[in-house]
Amino acid sequence: MIVGTWNVNGLRARVKEVIAWSERVKADVFCLQEIKAAPDQIEEALFLFPEYASYWHGQKGGYSGVSIHLKKSTFPEVRFSHPTFDLETRIVEARAGDASFFSIYVPNGGKDYAAKIDFLEALVAHVGEARRAGRSIVLCGDLNVARAPMDVHPNQRDEESIGQRPAERKLFEQLLAAGLVDTSRALFPTDEAMFSWWPYWRNLRAKNVGWRLDYVLSSPDLVPETSTIEREFGTSDHGPLVVRLGENAKTPQK
Repeated sequence: MIVGTWNVNGLRARVKEVIAWSERVKADVFCLQEIKAAPDQIEEALFLFPEYASYWHGQKGGYSGVSIHLKKSTFPEVRFSHPTFDLETRIVEARAGDASFFSIYVPNGGKDYAAKIDFLEALVAHVGEARRAGRSIVLCGDLNVARAPMDVHPNQRDEESIGQRPAERKLFEQLLAAGLVDTSRALFPTDEAMFSWWPYWRNLRAKNVGWRLDYVLSSPDLVPETSTIEREFGTSDHGPLVVRLGENAKTPQK
């Protein structure tokens, strides 16, 4: 199963890029974040992906918003929903059989750090509940937390900066402890140059001076086989992340 996730930082500005990416990757599941558009603002070319069951979850006002897309041939029956803590169109869940797929855009926290912590705490609880119910999980998106110091370029490391604070990292680890695997880190445990977000200024993307903020987290029954961050694709400040997951025959479904 191929899973893709991308914070597009404004969908309407990157329609052609999203279409080109989706056609090239041919993911079974792909998720977009920070679409910054309500469904009635989305072009028909995007709104009607014919091969996918799609849900556009955005609002007018120029921030936030997520979408999720499941290939119909892989998932013939899909149900979409939102947990009660979704107050700003930041999370959508798609259920297909005994699996749940999430597209998530965690608040940055710069304007309201407490709200970010509340969101992360609620997410940990929600994922834990789903895992205790025996559901397979694939959680995709911009979590706005650099998991560890190695997930930030040395020139950018500062544990007082939002996105690197100990409280945020502790909640990230609790999310994993609830029953998820950091797929990219599982494949590349010592890679200190694996970033997915780069500031626009000073040519930092070309220099790969960035942070790892975008993730595909999966339950242990789904094993990461490949993981690629496309640093050179697109004009968003985030690069798309594409992960291939296989089934773990040694981990039975509950």
